[in-house]
Amino acid sequence: QVQLAESGGGSVQAGGSLRLSCAASGDSAGVKCMGWVRQVPGNEREVVAYVYLGSGVTAYADSVKGRFTISQDNGKNAVNLAMNKLAPEDTALYSCVSDMNFCALTRTYEFDYWGQGTQVTVSS
Repeated sequence: QVQLAESGGGSVQAGGSLRLSCAASGDSAGVKCMGWVRQVPGNEREVVAYVYLGSGVTAYADSVKGRFTISQDNGKNAVNLAMNKLAPEDTALYSCVSDMNFCALTRTYEFDYWGQGTQVTVSS
């Protein structure tokens, strides 16, 4: 089992920035990729971004390209998500995810492990 511990999030005004962090523990040696999925109640989940650990290959949803940056934390099984130019439509519950095989922007529900989620609220 892999446990994901999230930190960061909170409330910010439009145009501001926030940083999310997530660290994997437990049987995490085999984790291939980590990322973030967000959901607004009543809406579909959206894979925001992910990174392949080791190679550093990343992918982003079109809605966040140029504003969000995901990075691996110093070779650890941990990732950070820097969110800039936040807008009210970025308001959601952000969950850290990890997978032992692969990540994709279309895998909105299939990730192996999920964190509890951290709320991001952007006011106009």
